[in-house]
Amino acid sequence: MKSAQEAIETNMKSRIRDVADFPKPGILFKDLSPVLKDTQLSKEIVTFLAETLAPLKPDALACLESRGFWYGMPLALALGIPMIPLRKAGKLPYACLTEEYALEYGTAQLQMHTDALQKGWKVLIHDDLLATGGTAEAATKLIQKAGATVCGYSFLVELDFLKGRKVLEAHHEMIHALVKYE
Repeated sequence: MKSAQEAIETNMKSRIRDVADFPKPGILFKDLSPVLKDTQLSKEIVTFLAETLAPLKPDALACLESRGFWYGMPLALALGIPMIPLRKAGKLPYACLTEEYALEYGTAQLQMHTDALQKGWKVLIHDDLLATGGTAEAATKLIQKAGATVCGYSFLVELDFLKGRKVLEAHHEMIHALVKYE
């Protein structure tokens, strides 16, 4: 008999669509948008993540723009904690903390409102996909700038071959991914 995670992983993998050469040539994009059409699967994902992550007792869920918001808000509601949006530079309307991070070609910035977190809070970081770990690491640094700590990471999909887990393990050992691609 399959475990709940194995059943969810199988169901998700049957819906995740591969899109070649997106967003640029040579990239095989894992499109999770077909998963959103399956409301029963989406409920199962949120319920499973909430049950799995609740023992961490986070004070807030920091969700990365934009696909991290998809399951981030319902997950935060299920955990009974605030959802904190982390966005690309210039997308938030209030005073922000900013963290610059490296991309394959150049840099990008991630921002969070200065009043989003309270000092001492334990924050769980959530996104749709773990690739190289650069964006989640920038999120970690933003959370630390705010005086809070990271209590773990949650991803729907992990691209294991890009070694993002290694980057994040330097910050926290609790890294959860529902689906892994070797």
